[in-house]
Amino acid sequence: MDYSFGEETVSTDPLQSDFGEDKNESSGSASEANVAESKLDRGVPIRAISRGLSVIQAVNRIGPISMMEISRAAEVPYPTACRIVQTLIHEGMIEREPSRKRYRATALVQTLSTGYQAEDALVTVARDHLVNLTEHVNWPISLATRVGTSMMVRDSTHGQTSLTFTNYYAGYTLPISECASGKAYIAHCDETELEAIVEGWRMTENDTSRVGLVLVGDNAVLEDIRAKGYAVHNRNTYTADAGKTSSIAVPIFRNGDGDVVGTLTLIYFASTMTNVDVAARYLADLRETATLIGRDLTIAEGRMD
Repeated sequence: MDYSFGEETVSTDPLQSDFGEDKNESSGSASEANVAESKLDRGVPIRAISRGLSVIQAVNRIGPISMMEISRAAEVPYPTACRIVQTLIHEGMIEREPSRKRYRATALVQTLSTGYQAEDALVTVARDHLVNLTEHVNWPISLATRVGTSMMVRDSTHGQTSLTFTNYYAGYTLPISECASGKAYIAHCDETELEAIVEGWRMTENDTSRVGLVLVGDNAVLEDIRAKGYAVHNRNTYTADAGKTSSIAVPIFRNGDGDVVGTLTLIYFASTMTNVDVAARYLADLRETATLIGRDLTIAEGRMD
């Protein structure tokens, strides 16, 4: 029996593998395993699952959200978004608000992260420093860490200042190649981690992945970020207010071993300052705060001599 999910047809035949192998092949055979592993190595995705995850992320990140907004945020056709939302409602992952046609995540989405250990120590030690820095500079500050080929906001002070268009909460993600925090991160992470990021880009053929591959292909850009110790991004595209803000970011290092653990970003109205101006005014404060966070993280983790 087949069911439609997105624009894909998902078979419920237990003899058909996830990679679409012929059901006449014997289950668990060496041939079947070799073919599956070969496709895994080549990064062959199941598009229906990819689209379903994109919808969950969009609803979880932005919701309550309309169907049209889901389609745009998840980058899937409107009819596909409708079918995926219907499936997710059936599975209890999202729900429709009773009074209007908007959708929100349910508590059941938390079951998707039960096996993940978040950077709790980093968020805990950074909080007071983020608040203090915002009180000093007035602009919102975000703490972000890498998740795959994205940077995820772990904490921010957008709600603490009026100098912002939108309040961004923990869990908001941006493409690592299209934000200041991402550029600062990949310029300072080790070679093994950078290779993992590049492999992720190669497996996902989209605009942000292509930008990322161009970015790492031009070593001069990353060397410049390392030499300056910070990265900037003009007219941020992947935000709720595209093109209205710019940002400057510095890496946060764990003291002692120099591992980059995240980034600290100051977000400002794009029309108010140039890159040179923002660096002259706020870079020293950003660096000092990042150093303090790294020091406190080391202490919290018991890694300081």
